[in-house]
Amino acid sequence: MSRTHKMTLLAGRHAVEAALVAHEDRADWDAEIVLAGTEIAENRPDDWKLEAWLPREPSDEDRAAVLGLFAGTKPELTIEQLEDEDWVAVSQSDLEPIRAGRFVVRTPEHPAQEVPGTVEFVIPASQAFGTGHHETTAGCLAMLDAMKQRGVVVRNHLDVGTGTGLLAFAAMALWPRASATASDIDAVCADVVDDNAAANGIPLGARPGALVMTVADGLDHPLIAARGPYDLVMANILAGPLVELAPDFGKALVPGGNLLLAGLLSTQEAAVRAACRRAGLRLAARIVSGDWSILWLRRRHSA
Repeated sequence: MSRTHKMTLLAGRHAVEAALVAHEDRADWDAEIVLAGTEIAENRPDDWKLEAWLPREPSDEDRAAVLGLFAGTKPELTIEQLEDEDWVAVSQSDLEPIRAGRFVVRTPEHPAQEVPGTVEFVIPASQAFGTGHHETTAGCLAMLDAMKQRGVVVRNHLDVGTGTGLLAFAAMALWPRASATASDIDAVCADVVDDNAAANGIPLGARPGALVMTVADGLDHPLIAARGPYDLVMANILAGPLVELAPDFGKALVPGGNLLLAGLLSTQEAAVRAACRRAGLRLAARIVSGDWSILWLRRRHSA
């Protein structure tokens, strides 16, 4: 009898994200091969692994199919045989529906939660770079909910490094008449956001209440500049870019505007807050989730 096997490939975050998107674009993909991409460890947010489960020993064709998802240099592939069990359930075991503030995030494999008073989003498990299951994304959702409860008014918001579009979708649910912009440095995210917007009934376009998606390196893009300044800027990326972008965040916000930052370890918080302080941004609230910090900062009303 065939036994479940798992193939594992180690690569950088962007390479794994691109491989997951390439897999979704493959019309001839073997449905018995289930993929998921995750961080190797919470304190190594840019080092990822792609795991592929299948109910048999991988053939040469299976190995070639998985390796073929990676452009350029191919990562090393390891194979292990697993105990007999529901291998699809194993592959999805870390992606149960999550609740963060008023938000519920689930994969299409799970039924609707239908909890009164909640806003639910459906994000495919293969898009692990923004499903809400990482502590930073869940923390951002909780912080957005806290902002709304504390009376923050948003007419124009921007999600930098949007990934799946989830944070932009959440802000749109909280402030439905606001103009919404999302960006990512990775071009593959444009199609991902379009697909997720369609699946979640998110309108696209330049009008208030709809979302514009663009590919940009940080805030350096004419569309981002033209649609600003913003009442709310969100960035769930990494500590290094957050420090580098702090002056741009300050310039992009209206006086009194709100900045939501995540993707930084608690040990990196001091450096990020110092950069933001120099840009005229002051801490309003923080959430610590595991090893991660989620920061809500506000721009001073006057320089």
